[in-house]
Amino acid sequence: MGGSNSTGRGSGSGPRAMPPVEEVDIAAVRYKSPTLQAPHLTGFSLRAFLWLMESSLLGPLVTSVLKSQNNMPQMLQQTVIPERPMYYPEFPPQDPEPEVVLVDEDRDPVERVDEALQCLPQYDPSIRWTTEENPPFLYWKIRDFAHAYRSGITTPSAVAEYVIAGVQEWNNKKPPMPMLVYFNADDLKKQAEASTKRFQQGNPISILDGVFVAIKDDIDCFPYPTKGATTFFDQIHTVEKDAVCVARLRKCGVVFIGKANMHELGLGVTGNNPNYGTARNPHSVDRYTGGSSSGPAALVSSGLCSAAIGTDGGGSVRIPSALCGIVGFKTNYGRTDMTGVLCDSGTVEVASPLASSVEDAILVYSAIAGSRPMDKLTLRPSPLCVPNLLSPENSNILGSVKIGKYTEWFNDVCDHEISGTCDDALKLLCSTFGCQIEEIILPELEEMRTAHLVSIGSESFCDLNPHYKAGRKTEFTLDTRTSLALFGSFTATDYVASQSIRRRIMHYHMEAFKKVDVIVTPTTGITAPKIPPSALKSGESDYVVSAYLMRFIIAGNLLGLPAITVPVGHDKQGLPIGLQLIGRPWGEASLLRVASAVEELCLKKRKRPSAFYDILKA
Repeated sequence: MGGSNSTGRGSGSGPRAMPPVEEVDIAAVRYKSPTLQAPHLTGFSLRAFLWLMESSLLGPLVTSVLKSQNNMPQMLQQTVIPERPMYYPEFPPQDPEPEVVLVDEDRDPVERVDEALQCLPQYDPSIRWTTEENPPFLYWKIRDFAHAYRSGITTPSAVAEYVIAGVQEWNNKKPPMPMLVYFNADDLKKQAEASTKRFQQGNPISILDGVFVAIKDDIDCFPYPTKGATTFFDQIHTVEKDAVCVARLRKCGVVFIGKANMHELGLGVTGNNPNYGTARNPHSVDRYTGGSSSGPAALVSSGLCSAAIGTDGGGSVRIPSALCGIVGFKTNYGRTDMTGVLCDSGTVEVASPLASSVEDAILVYSAIAGSRPMDKLTLRPSPLCVPNLLSPENSNILGSVKIGKYTEWFNDVCDHEISGTCDDALKLLCSTFGCQIEEIILPELEEMRTAHLVSIGSESFCDLNPHYKAGRKTEFTLDTRTSLALFGSFTATDYVASQSIRRRIMHYHMEAFKKVDVIVTPTTGITAPKIPPSALKSGESDYVVSAYLMRFIIAGNLLGLPAITVPVGHDKQGLPIGLQLIGRPWGEASLLRVASAVEELCLKKRKRPSAFYDILKA
């Protein structure tokens, strides 16, 4: 992902040495497009390659060749890195954000959602509920459901029937579109009935009461099993209660539609899953949704639910949201309590909302956010806030926003249509509100990608190794095993060196944030890739496609920064393009304000997917 040739200094035959980060001349850094080398494998070739990787004699040789081709030993083992390791994101204290409303995280989720609701533009049912053939919007919002229930247009029970019919229709399609790993129609009806009763008695719990939400299959949602989209994980992981983020939504009256499909154990960014079938992109069913939150993105994009909760450790919420034309909001690391999520002990992952609009993302975020006690001590989060979109100061604040753009990196995409569409959205933002684009340079992007791969890889391997060693190895899919064979080859030296790189990359980003408020990139370097038919049965390993999908998303995970993807248009084939905004540490509210403005300006460029289901048939 573009390294720099200005940051290494060697002396003859000694090891390469990086200058201390404060001495790097950022202006002299040259962008270098990444050249990732790895074979594309499906079917028999994948099986054969895995056999080599797992062989005790040849495996170490194969992984060492792969790593050498991609410069990893040189970066991590043959270089003197002067910085101390940073084992999880550490942020300098931040200034308070302007024109935000404090949603105190110690309060009940219902009160917080209510607080967030007061910050949204006035809801006008007459605009949303017209008799026109083509309504002036793509998706129903959470407030539309609330209005429909409160004014007796429909009930959660009636909508539940449409949801059930929709899920069954997708599953019976040719090819099937398996968005859910676990679905229980009776339980769904029961939840919807309880909500319908609350409306009949005139006491709905919150604006989220009766709203349908899907939960990714690596997050506990009692009484459903959590499998991580494997065939066996529910046998070793018993679900006794909801994950904290799920419990907070349940308190607000949300109706859970089931456990959404995903890339097995989150170890991939296409969404390919031979165990349950591969979720398909509602905009083009022969293409991937992106992953690993593939089911959540497909469900929201196709209209089957208003929002979903996914997890993002390597772009896993933002990538599928961008490819499926919806909003994916990755919160700051440590902003949400990860208790009850399979990857709750890592240093790159957060549970976050996917929604069809920024407004709905704000409402769901205000319900689920709130750090765990341990993170409050170590990370010292800034107070939990949402932007006051009703403030008369709103457009003045947008006018003063400085947007950071590293042009050479921004334009390093598979097709210039992607960067061009993202550029058009930025021009529109600047001409409407008067904000400024500032050129920035972010050094050592290649090192950042490597440090992230080693961090997420080592943390995943550490979690899964006991099951791997207990003889469960053959129950994982081939591409999960390929990834684990690579991850298992990382050493303690690799991990510690990666954490020293993390500190350097944090420094460069904090320097950029002294000049700018947000950093912008396309969300992905390609639009939704085609699903090779040969990959459906036994999976696929394609690190080159993965690298294109992950090109711009790493800072959000390695550095824990908040980031959001907003749909800004489509390419010639009608596939969605997302613009990514990366915010300052704990700067979610400011990020949501800018995202909301971008969304509003680009609404007319969005198209509804070809596979769409209207569950609020009025």
